[in-house]
Amino acid sequence: MTIEALVARYGLAALFAGAALEGEAAVVAGGVVAHHGLFPLWAAMLAAATGSFSADQAWFFAGRRMRDHRWVVAARAKPAFARAMAMLERHPVAFIFAFRFIYGFRTISPIAIGTAGVSPRLFAAVNAASALTWGVIFCAIGYWFGHAFEAIVGRLADDHRLWWLVGGLIGAGIAIALLHRYRSRPA
Repeated sequence: MTIEALVARYGLAALFAGAALEGEAAVVAGGVVAHHGLFPLWAAMLAAATGSFSADQAWFFAGRRMRDHRWVVAARAKPAFARAMAMLERHPVAFIFAFRFIYGFRTISPIAIGTAGVSPRLFAAVNAASALTWGVIFCAIGYWFGHAFEAIVGRLADDHRLWWLVGGLIGAGIAIALLHRYRSRPA
């Protein structure tokens, strides 16, 4: 199934899930798809922000409620966890806002923040502002990339080869992310 068919079939729900599970590549692709008119840019931005916010809230509550669970204990053993805790101690609100923009910290940070005893209200408020900012920025990048790509490639935008290219780029991004997660797992 082509990317065009997936988006036509699942639309903003696919963007929501991509933002929650994968991150930037899915959201940039959502901006490109919005550029092609399959859904409005504001809706893509909202779906991306909501997906990211929801995933981070879930990770936060996992860290908060399951501190002694073997899964959270394994996460605490990662070097990124210790770096996240150090940054959180120095600049709590700034780190809560910025972690999703720092490579390698997106998943581990909400768990660390949850184990640190940060107020759920504080985390939710800062997380919402950060997720909205993140969704707007990365969807806009995709949207603007769509304009630039059309200007350079012209008629290829209506060709199915474009969707294969976008699908290949998304697939490569997901493969790299999965490989990175596999390699960074505790032994």
